[in-house]
Amino acid sequence: MNTRRNFIKTSIAGAGAMALNPLNMLASEGSAKLKKFGFISGIAGEAMKADWKGTLKKAVEFGFSELEGGTNFASSPQEFVSFCKEIGIQPIAGSVSFRSSNEELKKSFDKIKAHGQEYVLDYWPWYGDVPFSFEDCKKSAERLNEVGALAKNHGLKFLWHNHDNEFREMEEGLPFDYLMENTDPKLVNCEMDIYWVKKGGGDPLGVLKKYTGRVPILHVKDMAPDEDFICPGRGIIDFGPIFKEAKKQGIEHYIVERDNEPDGLGCLQSSAEFLKNLRF
Repeated sequence: MNTRRNFIKTSIAGAGAMALNPLNMLASEGSAKLKKFGFISGIAGEAMKADWKGTLKKAVEFGFSELEGGTNFASSPQEFVSFCKEIGIQPIAGSVSFRSSNEELKKSFDKIKAHGQEYVLDYWPWYGDVPFSFEDCKKSAERLNEVGALAKNHGLKFLWHNHDNEFREMEEGLPFDYLMENTDPKLVNCEMDIYWVKKGGGDPLGVLKKYTGRVPILHVKDMAPDEDFICPGRGIIDFGPIFKEAKKQGIEHYIVERDNEPDGLGCLQSSAEFLKNLRF
C-alpha cells in the first residue's frame, strides 16, 4: 500500500469530522500545509441568515480566516467590515453578473470595494444555456474582457467561475480553453472549482499546470463516489497534489464550497479539520 495511506489520523475533534474519509487525512509524503483557507457563505446559508455574526465567529473558531460573499446579512458595509476585522476573518470576493449593464456593474463594484473585497466573480459567464457553442464562447470572452477592464478601473480583480460543461467538447475544442485563451490575463482570470473540473471529465491538476498564473482562487469542493457533492475530506478527490502545485504557483486562496449542504456548520467544521491536517 502507498506509504501516504499508511497513517490514519484518529483524534479528530467534532462529530462532523468523524465522517471524513480516512484515506484523505494525512494523505501525502510532504510536510507543507495550507497557511490559510476560507469558505463561501452559501455553504452555511441558513445559519448565516439566522445569525450571521455567530456563524462567522464559529467559522473562525474552526480555523477559517477568509470569506467569499456573505455581505448581504449585515446592515451596512461598515458593520460588516468592522465585525470581520474584529473576529479575524478577511472578506476576499463578491459577485456580479456580466449580463448587467456597465452602470449597474459600476455600482456593484463600489459596494464590493466598500466591503473590503479584492476580487469580483461571475459564477455564470454565459448568455445562453448548455451545451455551449463556439459562438457562445466568442460572445462570453468579449464581454468578460469588457467587464474585466471595468473591474480593473475600480481597483478590483475579475474572475469567472467554471462548472462542468466548460469541459465538454464543442465544435472547436473545450469552452474552458477558449475562455482562458481569448481573455486578457491582465483583466480576466479564473476561480477554478476543483469538483466541477473533475465532474466534466477534466483533470484539475492538469488544468492548473496548463494555466499557471491564471487561477488566484481555488474552490475546494469534494466528490462523493456517486459523483454528487460532498464536504472536503469526505470524498474521492486527492487534494494533496493539487495543493502542492497551487503552492508552487503561489496561489493563496482556498475556498471551501459544498452545494446544497444540509448541515452548513457541520460541513465547515469537518472541512476545517481536514484542511488543517492535510499535508502535501
